[in-house]
Amino acid sequence: MIMFPAILSQKKHSAGFFLIAGPCVIEDESMPFEIAAAIKEITGKLNIPFIFKASYRKANRSRLDSFTGIGDERGLKILKEIKDTLQIPVLTDVHSPEEAAMAAEYVDVLQIPAFLCRQTDLLVAAAKTGKTVNIKKGQFLSAAAMRFAVEKITATGNPDVMLTERGNMFGYEDLIVDFRNIPRMKSLGVPVILDVTHSLQKPNQPGGITGGEPEMISTLARAGIAAGTDGIFLETHPNPAKAKSDGANMLKINLLENLLTDLKQLRYEI
Repeated sequence: MIMFPAILSQKKHSAGFFLIAGPCVIEDESMPFEIAAAIKEITGKLNIPFIFKASYRKANRSRLDSFTGIGDERGLKILKEIKDTLQIPVLTDVHSPEEAAMAAEYVDVLQIPAFLCRQTDLLVAAAKTGKTVNIKKGQFLSAAAMRFAVEKITATGNPDVMLTERGNMFGYEDLIVDFRNIPRMKSLGVPVILDVTHSLQKPNQPGGITGGEPEMISTLARAGIAAGTDGIFLETHPNPAKAKSDGANMLKINLLENLLTDLKQLRYEI
């Protein structure tokens, strides 16, 4: 039996899946509020549980001159304001044990980036905060290997763990999703999420800026719903071309309602 964290207790009244969505990173004071409010309105209409996501700091960038954030404390305070003002749970990435303890004061879900999913000290520190921990499966790992990541969380006494599929490396400049990973990770007894937008990245580009295939978002999301994913993760922005991080694989926010409507209908048809 899959155990859902308390923040997803409304799932049984929903469309059959939950949504984690928001911009890649907090770019300024107003943008994340606008995006969060827009998504809340859409998901409220469709009765889809929603967790707002945004990184307060981007630690994993290809180039030294890439945008990393507006300041740690400032970014975390904005997330807390969104949580309190809009009454929605919020999620952010953490990259070290010290960050886990700090961010836990502001957010509901601590997310472990894919490249760090084997960092035992980070996972244990995140688990000990008592917050829900979402672990992204490394691009270099099998679904079966994520059992050990789950055990690092639950061994602390924290049962609130989720796993996110975000593709496996396929050569140097592409990712591919093996949809067998969804039922295989669900067999571990935890909710499994499909990260649609990061799975469509084109990393390691010559110019040092990651590319993407946003035109395939709907295809990948529909396949994830058909494969039984519990949640959909995606990054969205009013103008992805002007986003300061990961714009090449984001969904334009005015396309979100139609996508979620399609996914809800597909889940009911299965």
